Amino acid sequence: MTSGTASSSFTVAVTGATGFLGRHVLAALVARGCKLRLLARREPADASWGDATPDVVLGALDDAVALRRLVSGADAVLHLAGAIKAYSDEAFMRVNRDGTRALAEAMADVAPSAHLVHVSSLAARHPELSGYAASKRASEQAAFEVLGSARVSVIRPPAIYGPGDRETIVFFELASSRFVPLLGKPTARISLIHVADAAALLVARAVSPPTGKVQAISDDCPDGYGWKQILEAAARAVGNRAPSYFQLPSGLMRGVGGGVGAIAKLIGKSDIISTGKIRELLHEDWSVPETELLREPAAPPRQSLAAGFASTAQWYRQAGWL
Repeated sequence: MTSGTASSSFTVAVTGATGFLGRHVLAALVARGCKLRLLARREPADASWGDATPDVVLGALDDAVALRRLVSGADAVLHLAGAIKAYSDEAFMRVNRDGTRALAEAMADVAPSAHLVHVSSLAARHPELSGYAASKRASEQAAFEVLGSARVSVIRPPAIYGPGDRETIVFFELASSRFVPLLGKPTARISLIHVADAAALLVARAVSPPTGKVQAISDDCPDGYGWKQILEAAARAVGNRAPSYFQLPSGLMRGVGGGVGAIAKLIGKSDIISTGKIRELLHEDWSVPETELLREPAAPPRQSLAAGFASTAQWYRQAGWL
């Protein structure tokens, strides 16, 4: 497969296809003319692939038979599925590490030439911060251990935002207030990427030969943004013209995260706000160094923060989320 090209005979198997990122990836794959095969727990209700007719394999990452059906005959496998919240570190590992290993083993058995594009997380750079970050680093290691570097490309996205996202909507909710809290230190740098741009980069990588590397993606500002820049952009996007900003004490954030996390663990439910997630939020450097940055010539130019936030806020309003 020549870099940046695809044909109707090029088959891409996708895990996590019905999630926030997955829906945008499917649209990008359809635009490339790829043949789609999806892993899903149930028949998808939202035909986000338009006139395309994907082959849906019913199952999950702990279903070895379904994984073999998914990857058999595939030219590339885009692994998007994973847990972003869980009630314990072990639960993160079961989904993120063990699920990735099971998928790679299925590829080793029945898809000996397929290219695995494993979508990890920038959090994997610091596995000591959280159970999620540790599980993502472990998932990368599992992919390379099973398949070797010749068949794998690992991509670490930063925070992905855009239409349909239920996690980063918090930026817009906070920015709608008269008094807007800043979630981290003034020195912090956070990289971001719009979901359509992330999808374009991932698809360009999937239809190209494996890199054998761990690389990161970002918008057109890989050095990242300060918390005030992010909240100011969100405030402009929601039409909040004169908010006042204040620094939220890190001790308060840690206390809230610890309390919510303890309750979630006690009742056996996962929650996005946890001690580990707060440590991730308070980490000061989520920029993407030039040496780690993935560049795909076939991918379109990326959206600026202002344009991306404006279109996202508009979608939230139209959907009734804001």
